[in-house]
Amino acid sequence: MDKVVNPRHPYAHAAQLPPGTDPVAFPEIFPGREGPWEIEIGPGRGGFMFERCAAAPEVTLLGLEIRFKWANIVDEKLKKGGLSAQARVLAADAKIALERLRPDASVRAVFLMFPDPWWKKRHEKRLVLGEELLVNIARLLTPEGHLFIQTDVEERAQRYEALVSAHPAFEPAGDEAGNPHLVENPYGARSPREHRAIADGLPIHRLRYRKRAPA
Repeated sequence: MDKVVNPRHPYAHAAQLPPGTDPVAFPEIFPGREGPWEIEIGPGRGGFMFERCAAAPEVTLLGLEIRFKWANIVDEKLKKGGLSAQARVLAADAKIALERLRPDASVRAVFLMFPDPWWKKRHEKRLVLGEELLVNIARLLTPEGHLFIQTDVEERAQRYEALVSAHPAFEPAGDEAGNPHLVENPYGARSPREHRAIADGLPIHRLRYRKRAPA
């Protein structure tokens, strides 16, 4: 269960999953939509979500943002832009929220754009992408659904690659067979961090994995 937020918090009213631990189906969050569903973990200021909505209007996109301020700001911007039927941002810890989302094998893609902005060793316990998260990503992805990760930090890219490649539910789906690396972002949408990295000429490490189809 997500931690209880102080009601005096200026963004305590941000949209969240219903209280408790009961499963929540995507149509409860997006009434009248049937998918395909996609999830962005940590959308921040929402740049990727807005561009993704424009690039793929058939998609229904859920953002899970642990910072209540940005969850609320971006969700309100989506509403004002007439996009709330297609895209929402909930204030939630993805590690907890993913456990509640249903149905299984219903999500076409999961995106992590430049996650884990903490560099000191003592912050490693705060890293988003880990075994716990991968278990629920694998459960939610459709057979052959994609997990797409981007970072401009080589050490983090190596860490993510080792972690996901070792998981039996995933197989590489990059530019070359057996390799998860992509040269370009194929989703028609970029996060603000990706735009900045490109403008600054920084290398971007792009990893894509596919959920293995049942044997």
